[in-house]
Amino acid sequence: MAKKRGQKYEKIINAAVKVIAENGYHHSQVSKIAKEAGVADGTIYLYFNNKEDILISLFEEKMGVFVDYIKDKIQYATTIEEKLYILIYTHLTLLEKDHDLALVTQLELRQSNISIRFKVNEVLKDYLGLIDSIIEEGKDSGAFDKDIDTRMMRQVIFGAIDEVVTNWVMKDHRYALSPLAESLHKFLMKGLNAPQRMEEQR
Repeated sequence: MAKKRGQKYEKIINAAVKVIAENGYHHSQVSKIAKEAGVADGTIYLYFNNKEDILISLFEEKMGVFVDYIKDKIQYATTIEEKLYILIYTHLTLLEKDHDLALVTQLELRQSNISIRFKVNEVLKDYLGLIDSIIEEGKDSGAFDKDIDTRMMRQVIFGAIDEVVTNWVMKDHRYALSPLAESLHKFLMKGLNAPQRMEEQR
């Protein structure tokens, strides 16, 4: 059955991000989330099955917005290199602007619970597919090395961006995140560039 949407749903999602960021997933009772959202405890269960459902739903909701925003930005890029840069820069910028969401995505979603990990991976598929499409377009255009394994390189790209954000979170946001996009982009391009383009750049 489709999940109910609406203003209260959005309020609960946003409240959950704040409460989980402040208290950690295991110490974020449904009652705390309800209080932050300004709704009765029972109202939560009109929209979500349990606390795990809230966690996965907030990630699904935020990731959907995240992917749509990046896709919108990428459509105006004129080169594949620019598309990759936009993806990296936008990822870093969006999380830099929302410290609570960054805490939840980088720390609280990394639960040992197998069910949560599986559902997180399912939600990530659209984003990983977006990275795949950039890699494939680069290979087809001759900009990227055609011998690159797309699935492997997708994990390299996502893993590098993810680790940069995680380190920033662990360092309590003591430095700006978005300026790191340029050096990360340069690093990843070295592994993506077609051999002939690497020769031209020497």
